[in-house]
Amino acid sequence: MMKASLNGKYDTEKSGAAGTFAVNAGDVKLRASMSDATFLDGSSLNSLSLSVEKPGSFVIDYNVPKKDVRFQFMNTVSVMDKPLNLTYTHGKGENRVVMDGTLVVDPANKLSGSYEFNSGNCKVKYSYMHRGGTTFEPCYDFAKNSWDFAVSQKVYDDDMLRASYQTSSRVLGLEWSRNSKFNGTFKMSASVNLNEEPKMPKLSAESTWNFEM
Repeated sequence: MMKASLNGKYDTEKSGAAGTFAVNAGDVKLRASMSDATFLDGSSLNSLSLSVEKPGSFVIDYNVPKKDVRFQFMNTVSVMDKPLNLTYTHGKGENRVVMDGTLVVDPANKLSGSYEFNSGNCKVKYSYMHRGGTTFEPCYDFAKNSWDFAVSQKVYDDDMLRASYQTSSRVLGLEWSRNSKFNGTFKMSASVNLNEEPKMPKLSAESTWNFEM
């Protein structure tokens, strides 16, 4: 089966489109992705990326213009009978190595962390879902010595409202998204930098359509 997706995005600073084409080849998926720069430049390959993915196991991305390869490996281990999902990412060109992990304590509680080996940056996030509807996500950034906070509220079956605040940059964000099996996904967001004067919100809208052939 072949799948394709088309993404369009508009915000107050720029707009663009992106596309993805994927083919199932046994246990792996072959994918080609192009961002807005490719469409705007006609036949240019400035934003072409080719990928080979085995879900839950590995992803290999090749950036055509940069001739750069990124490797990503996933695995799940058991810690005190709880699943710990691990992801190892190595970007060859930028020489960036990151380890991500998520410990699923129960359906309502998750603890995740991210560590970048080159810089030593580390982030730890806790996620708590209250009665299946509201999710609280505090996150601590050791490099910036600061907290980030996010609260999400599920509305009906397809809609989600999310508010976030970054204490280091003092950016306040609000997002509404809809994920429909029939109409694709749609997202509208607004953010305000409380350090700037005047405090003008930055608005953006994004929509994705999925096709099966």
